[in-house]
Amino acid sequence: MNRQDRIRWSHKSLEELQSFWNKEIEPELRRAGHDLDERPTYQDLLEVGYGGLQDALREQHDTTLSEFCRSVGYFEADDSDAYPWGIDAETTVDELESYVRTLDRRRNLAESTVTTKRSRLATYARLYRDVHGQADLVDRLADLAHQADEIEHVLAVFDELDRDLESAESKLRYLGDVSQFYEHLQRRGKAAYNPADTIDMEYGWERTEPDNAALSSEQVRRLYDAVETPDEELLVLALCGWGLRRNEVAALHVSQLVLEGDDPHIYFEERKNGPGTVALIYGRGTLADRIDALGGRDRGWTGYLFPSRQAESGHVVGETIQARFQRVADRAGVRVRGEMPTSKMGRRFWYTTYLGSQTQLLENLDAIAEDQGSSDANVVLKNYLSEGERRKYRREYMRERLAEAFGVQ
Repeated sequence: MNRQDRIRWSHKSLEELQSFWNKEIEPELRRAGHDLDERPTYQDLLEVGYGGLQDALREQHDTTLSEFCRSVGYFEADDSDAYPWGIDAETTVDELESYVRTLDRRRNLAESTVTTKRSRLATYARLYRDVHGQADLVDRLADLAHQADEIEHVLAVFDELDRDLESAESKLRYLGDVSQFYEHLQRRGKAAYNPADTIDMEYGWERTEPDNAALSSEQVRRLYDAVETPDEELLVLALCGWGLRRNEVAALHVSQLVLEGDDPHIYFEERKNGPGTVALIYGRGTLADRIDALGGRDRGWTGYLFPSRQAESGHVVGETIQARFQRVADRAGVRVRGEMPTSKMGRRFWYTTYLGSQTQLLENLDAIAEDQGSSDANVVLKNYLSEGERRKYRREYMRERLAEAFGVQ
């Protein structure tokens, strides 16, 4: 039986709760290392076993934790200085504020970016309240039994956003910010799942990005030179050398890998455009070494190449891959158009490099085309080379270009 199960919260008067706070709760918070210069949050109370206080205050005394804390000596800035989230859900507001503080302190984002993300989250929380009658975004996330219902709740909110917002880009930006908030709760151990994780599959939203910035070969080499751990090395290879999406990297499992034979590849049962394979043109040895190291280090290894003991899934999330990639980029001093590169730019590097390999192949076929009396090397490519030969030559040129970027192993 835990501490809050032994406390008869409903039998205590407000004055008794205030005395209990001073004699029991505050000393326990201090022993747990909480900074008592700031008002404790519901999560702080939960961590020391006194989460039942908030329910007692609301149900027995019609007051909030914030109001109670003011009664025992915690004075905050005037309400006019606080961000107007516009919802009556104290736990949700606490978690939203915590997430925004994390963005502000640890992500090196511009103030305007943090402000915009906070505004989108507030809009989402208010719309959630309007659709469902309350804005409790947090409590049901701790129990997988609520997952199906909560996904439906989130879908209902995005149905409204789908109608209210004009562009697919705007809808996807809202989805990205909301999903990252839920991923933050997962990383903090406050959520067992992300109810927005697959929302994009329900809609036909597509970004139009006519001028997609990509990493250059020289920048990829700098990234690779800056890695400090086997995990970072594999991460840069997966994004830039194999062209994987960050969520695909995060969930990469040994069962997907075919490393033997003449056609090493990664198999995906589900991808954005359906099942498929990705050729391992470069870095197969590094991948095999990493698998051996993970299997030899931990007998309980579950097969994920980027494992996480905290996550219910057993592996890290895409946001973690993004953060790790940007740490390497920061260490390497790599910027794209003056901005910190994203993991997606590694995938774009792969595509531009592969297209360059195709161009190089066509250029080398020009001489053959000329001997055949043709002005178009594509004729030779299509009519005189088998599919297997075309693939072989493309991959050889691609391998050479990747070797230039990563360095010969």
